Amino acid sequence: MKRLGQMLRQLAQYRRQWETAMNASNAASPVMGHPSVPSRLTEVTGFGSNPGNLRMLTYVPESLPPSPALVVVLHGCTQTAAGYDHGSGWSALADRYGFVLLYAEQQETNNPKRCFNWFQLADIERDHGEAHSIRQMVDHAIERHNLDRNRIFVTGLSAGGAMTSTMLATYPEVFAGGAIVAGLPYRCATSIPEAFECMFQGQTRSAEEWGTLVREASSHKGTWPKVSVWHGSADATVKPMNAGEIIKQWTNVHGLRSEASRSDVVDGYPRRAWTDAEGNEIIEEYVITGMAHGTPLAVGNDEHNYGAAGPFLLDVGISSSYRIAKFWGLTEHVEEKAIRRAPENAVARDTTATVHVLPPPTEAPYVEDAPREARQNRRPAQSHLDIGSVITKALRSAGLMK
Repeated sequence: MKRLGQMLRQLAQYRRQWETAMNASNAASPVMGHPSVPSRLTEVTGFGSNPGNLRMLTYVPESLPPSPALVVVLHGCTQTAAGYDHGSGWSALADRYGFVLLYAEQQETNNPKRCFNWFQLADIERDHGEAHSIRQMVDHAIERHNLDRNRIFVTGLSAGGAMTSTMLATYPEVFAGGAIVAGLPYRCATSIPEAFECMFQGQTRSAEEWGTLVREASSHKGTWPKVSVWHGSADATVKPMNAGEIIKQWTNVHGLRSEASRSDVVDGYPRRAWTDAEGNEIIEEYVITGMAHGTPLAVGNDEHNYGAAGPFLLDVGISSSYRIAKFWGLTEHVEEKAIRRAPENAVARDTTATVHVLPPPTEAPYVEDAPREARQNRRPAQSHLDIGSVITKALRSAGLMK
């Protein structure tokens, strides 16, 4: 009974934190709402069996190169595809650099807050649920628009960031890269109570444990996707330590040392990068100092500014969408042409500080804290109460269960 009481008190606290975050979103700018945001997206139907019951929307620029790239974008809780596109600026980037966008949109019938169900096993395993629906959308878009199968990328915010982790883990052969914004590691949670714990408290595992979860998600033996990780240091909705756990997961998958290879400052914010044996950047991490929960934006008229501020879309002076596209190599062709056209006396604007190449560590890789206590060995508390129904009632009142 004592353990049950502690668990219910913890759930109540998590619920209050969750409601505070969601209420702040609803009371703020209507950027995320359905009617007030101008949509540039077109809905696509008939893309497959759609076991996850998601909507598919696309944006295709008028001018495209042969075999363009595809960027899959996954919104956060309370958001819509159109609202997130308007705020993040991805369609403006697609116009400039010539790639196709695919938005998967959650429906309230699946989740009352329109969160992707990144914590439900039925939706995060290969060829099941929402993950499979997104995979079907990608296949449909590739065939319809003659896309380059070697340049398929995925990014998302919050629940969309956690679902980005899912897509990279379950379909690594599909994606050349991903970007996880204020998200969580793959299989950080497989239930709603665990989801609350991961978000508000964080979960520490060894790099090997995290990496094994990814390796066991598919039979993939080839090259793994490169990964960009973004998180605000003042995020109270998804604890910032999750960024470090994501880094542990993917450095282990790639067989990289835990220590970063390089560090620099970009647009005023610290960035670290991990490189392979040839010096190619495989993983990067941005810590946005003082930023709360959301996607980092730089709003304005500068050539590297995109999007519009709103709930969970925060103008902090750096465009994560642009920097992510650059990390993936999507900006190279256009920017190289612009440099060639520039007059000889022109001075290029570079907001990136000098890169500091860090010396190789002397210790062996993957030296981590002691492994966590195995969850599967925990026995449920004995009680005459129907514990499951009590927890379910609390979570429904939070709007996280149907």
